[in-house]
Amino acid sequence: MKSARSAPVRAAGDLVFFVAGGFIFACSVKLFAAPNHFAPGGLTGLSTVINYLTGFPIGTMAFLLNIPIFIWAILEIGYKMVGKTILATFLSSAAIDILGMLVPQYLVPYTNEPLLAAVCGGALEGIGLSLVFLRGATTGGTDMIARLLGRRFRHLSMGRLMLMVDGMIILFSAVVYQSLESGLHAAIATFVSTRVIDTILYGTDVGTGKLLYVISEQSEQISARILTEIDRGVTKLSARGGYSGREGEVLLCAVRRDEVHRVIDIVHECDENAFLIVGEAGSITGEGFRSIKKDDRTLRELVAGFREKRSEKKSRKR
Repeated sequence: MKSARSAPVRAAGDLVFFVAGGFIFACSVKLFAAPNHFAPGGLTGLSTVINYLTGFPIGTMAFLLNIPIFIWAILEIGYKMVGKTILATFLSSAAIDILGMLVPQYLVPYTNEPLLAAVCGGALEGIGLSLVFLRGATTGGTDMIARLLGRRFRHLSMGRLMLMVDGMIILFSAVVYQSLESGLHAAIATFVSTRVIDTILYGTDVGTGKLLYVISEQSEQISARILTEIDRGVTKLSARGGYSGREGEVLLCAVRRDEVHRVIDIVHECDENAFLIVGEAGSITGEGFRSIKKDDRTLRELVAGFREKRSEKKSRKR
């Protein structure tokens, strides 16, 4: 009975976050990005450029461009994960077009200083998208493309894939607007947006996340869905009940903060009686989180490495 009540509550919470996030995201597009002629990446940015060329509504175009991506995602990872994303994308696209009807009669876009508009627009975009990400969904676009491509090209990180796709859209927008400043403002907005998202989702340390322990008779099904739908590793720990004395398994899984709700949904869908513990992970290093490699070296280490390479070259010549 408890899980039956919690499902509508979670759905209502998702809807509130999606509506609020979509409205804030729409403000960044209609009040800052579009009036100042810069397109901060993503399919919404591409739709902004198309709107500039044809006058076609930005929100409608963004949703239409996302349809083939939705189909691809459903075929690749299943409809359950994509369902929330379709809803969030529809709401944000609708908010953009509805807000467009209110501009400039009721709302005045900011066009005094394009650089300030890029910063403010990027900040609002980051806040809006974060609200959506926190509920385990996305607004489609490049983040969904990057997630799907990442399943095929595992040697490339999600950030690099998103940067590649967004970079091409920003470059295209600069050509269409015939302005280098437009491209620079779009890049600034994208940078600000990503920093805001990282701060909201991960705090000041991108290596933090959540640690989940799951005890369930449906552990095989749960672990399989986490692996395929969220692309996160699962560790199976042997355990014995202190009261019952029965042998069983405990699933251990580390995820980012924006992925927690998706894992919880999977667990509840597979087993309503599952025992689930969600805890803080102060630092996570490894694949999918902060790199375990030491990227930054001191000057002394760099000089020592240079000397070592030079001595190796001399020994080879001899």
